Amino acid sequence: MTYQDLDVFIKNCGEFLWGWPLIIAIMAVSLIMTIAFGAIQFRYFLRSWKYLLTPDTSSSAQENYITPFQAFMNALSASLGNGSLAGMATALYSGGPGAGFWILFLGFFLMAIRFAEVYASTAFTEKQPTGLIRGGPMVYLKRVPGGSWLPHFYAFFCLMLTFVTGNAMQCNSIALGLVKMTSWNIYVLAFCMFLFLLYIMVGGAQRIIRVSDAITPVKVGLFFIATLFALLYNVGSLWHAFIIMARYAFTAQAAKGALLGYTMQSALRFGIARSINATEVGLGTSGIIFGTTGTKNPVQSGIISLATTSISNFGVCFLLMWLFVATGAWQSGFSDIRMTIFAYESIFGSFGGWIVNSLSMMFGIGCVIAYAYIGRECWSFLTKGKYLTLYGLIFCLMAFFGALVEVRMLWNAIDIVNAGLIISNLYGLMWLMPEIQKGVRAFYVHDRKHH
Repeated sequence: MTYQDLDVFIKNCGEFLWGWPLIIAIMAVSLIMTIAFGAIQFRYFLRSWKYLLTPDTSSSAQENYITPFQAFMNALSASLGNGSLAGMATALYSGGPGAGFWILFLGFFLMAIRFAEVYASTAFTEKQPTGLIRGGPMVYLKRVPGGSWLPHFYAFFCLMLTFVTGNAMQCNSIALGLVKMTSWNIYVLAFCMFLFLLYIMVGGAQRIIRVSDAITPVKVGLFFIATLFALLYNVGSLWHAFIIMARYAFTAQAAKGALLGYTMQSALRFGIARSINATEVGLGTSGIIFGTTGTKNPVQSGIISLATTSISNFGVCFLLMWLFVATGAWQSGFSDIRMTIFAYESIFGSFGGWIVNSLSMMFGIGCVIAYAYIGRECWSFLTKGKYLTLYGLIFCLMAFFGALVEVRMLWNAIDIVNAGLIISNLYGLMWLMPEIQKGVRAFYVHDRKHH
């Protein structure tokens, strides 16, 4: 079998796994959980911001634990990679303007899955060899049939996800963007990224968290300033653009494109966008981060996590879709980040390209750092906390080589990895749903008594 034959085979497997059966299953699970949890994402949407900004004094602020706010920042940073800029262009190209409508509509229901995975990660925990309490899919999947091997399956594939999607792919996009902007030598850029990550990894989990805390507000702030200005500039076209999205929404092509755009994110691969996770709902990565908070309030943690989904889905993905339609970029013929550049350049001129490249670099850097933390937790689970220095070295080397090599086959393989992660995670969450539902009901009773 030639390299090309293997590439086609892997691509076909990924497309098969992400066919209509899996898409319908995700929609069904989100609807079932919405009903089972009493539409908690609607009832407590505003409360999520209150909990986020009010420190949880009962959760541990001890050394080696992170706060719920830090968990929020890292989960948000991981979900806002380069795919947030290019993935929506891919979804719009494949699904038409109606994809934006479905991202807006389905996003509210898919938030129930995010709540469930974060609740399970903070409610079902275990003591690690280091003495710390940890949670996440690797822990709660032990409680379901297949629990003897399923957590290791999940942890291994999630680790591969962090190496490739959260690291090599992002660094590839960062390097290409910097080369376009500065004409620097790509080997020099790759080595600089290696040294930058090495400095972060040597500092351990706490340094990773601190750097992520510093980068996330900057990249989110720049995105919203530029995008909201662009939308206001086209304010006269916004209502018409929304009508177009609603009109195109009710076709099979639009619905499929929208869900692909929502659950899968894309980064640049030599001018071609590939879809992977944009909001990370269902993959369990946010649960890994929240599982390291040591919190004793799983419902509150789940409610806080709703804020991350609302920013990444409604604040980034939908706003980009809306901008593409309002500026006419959706008719540009581009299917990748060039559509994003086209939209910004229609308002900012040639400076728009610099804005998108700057966002691409910051989104990518923030995503790499957040995934360094996620990967560290997966590695610790698989090795029982050993060889963390080796993990850090491998992660840094992936950044170096990711900036240099063509990663087409790896992109196709990631579709398979994502499918494996979401299938195993949703299976576990559905099995644990009665216990999660019991905890939610107890919270409702307590909340009514005190409010």
